[in-house]
Amino acid sequence: MTQKAVGKYALLAFFLSKEGDVSSVMLKVVVTGAYGRMGREVIKGLIAAGDFKIVGAVDVRGVGEDIGTLVGMGEQDVKVSDNLDLVLQTTTPEILIDFTTADAGFLNCYNAILHGVSPVSGTTGMSVSQIDQLKVLCAKKQVGAVLAPNFALGAVIMMRLAAMAGKYFPDVEIIELHHDQKIDAPSGTALSTADVILEAQSQKIEKDDKSIEKIKGARGADKGGIHIHSIRLPGLIAHQEVIFGGPGQTLTIRHDSYGRESFIPGVLLAARKVRSLKTLVTSLNDLI
Repeated sequence: MTQKAVGKYALLAFFLSKEGDVSSVMLKVVVTGAYGRMGREVIKGLIAAGDFKIVGAVDVRGVGEDIGTLVGMGEQDVKVSDNLDLVLQTTTPEILIDFTTADAGFLNCYNAILHGVSPVSGTTGMSVSQIDQLKVLCAKKQVGAVLAPNFALGAVIMMRLAAMAGKYFPDVEIIELHHDQKIDAPSGTALSTADVILEAQSQKIEKDDKSIEKIKGARGADKGGIHIHSIRLPGLIAHQEVIFGGPGQTLTIRHDSYGRESFIPGVLLAARKVRSLKTLVTSLNDLI
């Protein structure tokens, strides 16, 4: 790995190192989805941070490969396994970081909580029923968990600004743009943004939409009267526009993630704080 690349991840690790966010105690972490693109970014960030010890990595791909070799940062003496239960039992981690698919992510988080391990998951697409099951189990086991649709700090601020604007602009639409490998649509971030806008509006606003769809779906999905449009194209990572309209004016709030390293500061923040929780939270906004 080049000196420039190491410096990039060192900077990300330092980003949240103020005001007691970095503990002097090494936190033991298992990474699920370790072989994936986001999993590799997580591994790089954890190694560079200095206050985490990766004790296990799980994926159905790359089994037996050292995680350090996988990400080009030198051998770490931790090899990818395809058996999460065995890894949890033999390494006794405190935190599990999960970036997989909806069903796999649910099972990973459920197993982690059963073992008293706090999951931090950026996996989207879990059903309401699955999330509710995790909440119940967290309460029963008194284990904290973070399930966030987006770990980019800029995206969290975008949602806060959208909630603020929603009080004054009842008419709004959301356009979310992601890479063509993203399975779920709309994105979890778009749905969460719509939720915070609707919550911020003091009363339900009835909208008279007289548009006629010549092709079904042309107006996008409808979440409480807010239209959400999903775009999937190669070359994109994660982007979102929230467009408010009023008499004679529009207001656009936009966030762009051009690389997966944009999510690492938020992942590290959640990993450092999740052990202080006794419940499940569904937004990074709950931690900052």
